Amino acid sequence: ALGHDQVRDGAARARSLGVDLVVSSPLTRAIQTGIGMFGAARHLLIEAGHTEHVVASCDVGRPTSVLKTEYDHLDFDHLDETWWPQGPLDELGIPIESVEDCLRRVASFKAWLAARPEDAIAVVGHSAFFWHFTGGRRFANCEIVEWSLGQARELPESN
Repeated sequence: ALGHDQVRDGAARARSLGVDLVVSSPLTRAIQTGIGMFGAARHLLIEAGHTEHVVASCDVGRPTSVLKTEYDHLDFDHLDETWWPQGPLDELGIPIESVEDCLRRVASFKAWLAARPEDAIAVVGHSAFFWHFTGGRRFANCEIVEWSLGQARELPESN
């Protein structure tokens, strides 16, 4: 319920930003946030490069075939069936991603963003990934931060 309230509270502000593209991680909580904050009618690009740093069961995604049935208006065809990072399994059978592997994904995702033709891209993702992406900045749920040329600043509250 708290997450739904946070999305609802941030939606008007998010939709007023005039972004050219919304990119979401394939983790269900990110897809729900992207749709809720930016609108179901807006095209949402699903990319796995910025999914959460996999260190717990909540960071493991659902197979692409399952996501396709739940979100049939979104394109998952470019993703592998198992799209989340794989690593050695912990005692519960959860794949654990090393920090080094996550940092490689961060660099790759930054390059992917830099190559995009859009001027303003909203990225819907996850706390630990963004922590690595920004070099140690913590984000609140549904927080909107402007990122440009390696520097971030919080967007001022809208009137």
